[in-house]
Amino acid sequence: MLDTSARLLRLLATLQAQRRWGGPELAERLEITERTLRRDVDRLRSLGYVIESSTGVGGGYQLAPGNTIAPLTLDDDELVAMALALATATASSHGIERPTLTLLAKVEQSLGPRHRKRLRALQTTIVSLGQRATVAPTTLALIASACRDHLSLSFAYTAHDRARTQREVEPLRLAHTGNQRWYLIAFDRAREDWRTFRVDRMSAASMGAPFAPRAPPLDPEQMLSKAITQDAYRFRVRAYIREPLAALQPRVAPWVGTLTALSEHRTALDLGASTIDALASHLLLCGVAFEKIEPDSLREPLLAAIDRVRAGLAPRRVRAKRAVP
Repeated sequence: MLDTSARLLRLLATLQAQRRWGGPELAERLEITERTLRRDVDRLRSLGYVIESSTGVGGGYQLAPGNTIAPLTLDDDELVAMALALATATASSHGIERPTLTLLAKVEQSLGPRHRKRLRALQTTIVSLGQRATVAPTTLALIASACRDHLSLSFAYTAHDRARTQREVEPLRLAHTGNQRWYLIAFDRAREDWRTFRVDRMSAASMGAPFAPRAPPLDPEQMLSKAITQDAYRFRVRAYIREPLAALQPRVAPWVGTLTALSEHRTALDLGASTIDALASHLLLCGVAFEKIEPDSLREPLLAAIDRVRAGLAPRRVRAKRAVP
């Protein structure tokens, strides 16, 4: 049995990890009785932590916004500074985007209303040279919180053809492709199917009621790769490469195409593009030798696109000057 101080710290950290916990569920997770849980909640309240509780179906415990992060003791100015640094880092962090967003969501939840307003004012007045974030950090934090807490998300969405629709979804994952674009993988309730949304095309996002998570048909990374490299495009090809999948994965970025192992030494690459020229450039950027490319109907257009580049690189013929008599 943990001592009281250790239990309180563990309880506080667990409350921060999820928006709301049911009483029996929280007691089981902490390996204590519900009676001990109620006592520990009262102890945290006596220390100044605001913990909301409710009874009945759907009841439980929730750490209210405006609480200080534990085990660190930070004042509001320090919390604002940390949140601002995390928000700035989301635009350029590679490999740690998801934990950065999760931490940002926790820090923003710990801020009181006045300091949240301060943070948003600071974020809107910062200008950055070099890599430019295409999505507001507060929007990313909102979506990350909805994914973490299994809360429905409503937003206006502008498609690539500028058609504007209102969506209500069950968010699953927030993903960064490495080309300065963020995507949301979610179940679209109106369309009754999984969809991938570009976050920079979303606006007026707001969280709604909790939902029971669904099992996606594919791994989230596979869903994203397929959505952004094939589904949305007019021209699609499958290229065959006589190399093992493991050797190609570090060389072919997931936002270029989807790799599938056909055998121990043979791999397929599925990709798409809006134009033949773009499709040819994607194939060339892979930097691999293709054994075959399907369908055959795109063979001549692709060769023509590549020949246009070759024509510009061909040596020019110099006309011989006529001798002046």
